[in-house]
Amino acid sequence: QVRLVESGGGLVQAGGSLRLSCAASGRTFSSYVMGWFRQAPGKEREFVAAISRSGGNTYYADSVQGRFAISRDNTKNTVYLQMNSLKPEDTAVYYCAARFRGSYTLPDEYDDWGQGTQVTVSS
Repeated sequence: QVRLVESGGGLVQAGGSLRLSCAASGRTFSSYVMGWFRQAPGKEREFVAAISRSGGNTYYADSVQGRFAISRDNTKNTVYLQMNSLKPEDTAVYYCAARFRGSYTLPDEYDDWGQGTQVTVSS
């Protein structure tokens, strides 16, 4: 298991930027694929971005491609999500998640989840 704690959410105007961080406990962080998901009120939890164990490969939902960037620092046990050109439809609770094996994009395949951090984008 790995314990995950997100931070960096907040209120921002459309077109602005936020940087989310996810701090992980444990000494096996580099063994996990890491992902970011989000969930808006009344909607299903959806995939946002994922990054491979060494950070060499990244994956993005079409809706955030070109605007968001996921990265990780395995020496700090931390995953980041840089969010630029934010839109009101990006408003959601953002969750950090870890999985050992499984899909990069399906939330049910991830093993451990953070508590979430609220991102609100105003128009």
